[in-house]
Amino acid sequence: MTAAPTVRERVRGELVRIVHRGLGVQQLAPAAMRALRRAVPFEGACLLTVDPATLLPTAEIVQGGLPAEATARLTEIELGEPDFTKFTELARSPSPAASLSGATGGEPDRSLRQRELRRPHGFADELRSVLPGPTGVWGALTLLRAAGSPDFTPAEVRFVASVAGLLADGLRRAALLQQTVAGPDDAEAGLLVLAVDDSLEMANRSAMTWLEQLGAGPGERLPVVVRAIAGRARRAAAGDGASAARARVRTRTGRWVLVQGSVLDGDGGDGPGVSRVAVLVEPARAPELAPLIAAAHGFTERERLVTELVAQGFSSRAIADRLHLSAYTVQDHLKAIFEKSGTGSRGELVARLFVDGRTLRLSGKPGLPPAAHRPD
Repeated sequence: MTAAPTVRERVRGELVRIVHRGLGVQQLAPAAMRALRRAVPFEGACLLTVDPATLLPTAEIVQGGLPAEATARLTEIELGEPDFTKFTELARSPSPAASLSGATGGEPDRSLRQRELRRPHGFADELRSVLPGPTGVWGALTLLRAAGSPDFTPAEVRFVASVAGLLADGLRRAALLQQTVAGPDDAEAGLLVLAVDDSLEMANRSAMTWLEQLGAGPGERLPVVVRAIAGRARRAAAGDGASAARARVRTRTGRWVLVQGSVLDGDGGDGPGVSRVAVLVEPARAPELAPLIAAAHGFTERERLVTELVAQGFSSRAIADRLHLSAYTVQDHLKAIFEKSGTGSRGELVARLFVDGRTLRLSGKPGLPPAAHRPD
């Protein structure tokens, strides 16, 4: 079942062409899966996009995977229960990919999701990989083999690991191709409350509109990002060190929204992690989008600072003075910024990266100290 090395190299070349084809995520995912299947055969697959800042899933494209009714439980295990080859662990590992058979010493039933979900639905081994790039993790990939098929081999795991960065670049490019705009300031926020079983207990009219635009999968009650936000909020409230329950995600209509969750007090939950959750969905403003824009373009931290100052109207000499750099170094940074953003001048850069004339803080960190005056 394992593909020959020459086949794997041809597939690698095809993935390079796919990544550079200028596809959106919904077109990129099936094209990449078709190519991968020739090098690493599988019966089911799922490609997740994630918010690089939080690793929370924002969308999923599934082929032949688990039925919709099983995905909610899969999210619960991934976000809040011990198991093998979880994406957060792979993101910290030397290799971004691993097989379940390899991680469990040939006993995949040691895995909770395998016992509860994969095996009952006819799946045996699983190959997982996060998709990391220089600016963060942009997605995650799961490949599944049906019962009776051989386990994924170490060579197949190594191949997937070797193309993980390439696939991450494809997802990053897809984000760049999407027009990165903030929503209008007068757009209404949506508020929904999820019961302890993640059923929808209450939602205002705006929340129902946002849920429709975020789009749940066939047969699913809620979009994957809402389920993930609820799980992360419960973990944070339980004090297990979970990071912020927030993610930036693009809707079906092309709007960027910020989804945030928090546990409701006095909810009568039965224990840690069993709580009602309030989820707020609102248009992403410039400050929330700024780090995502910078990461998508691959700006270094110094390039982000230079870009902020360009947007504020500072000259190259003034930027050099503020950042304690030489004017030549600033020009080198500007050249790299223009190349990465596909722009050719300061004016084009500002028009491309900044929304409605508002200055973005690209680093997502506290801004530079205000200057006494703005240089000419």
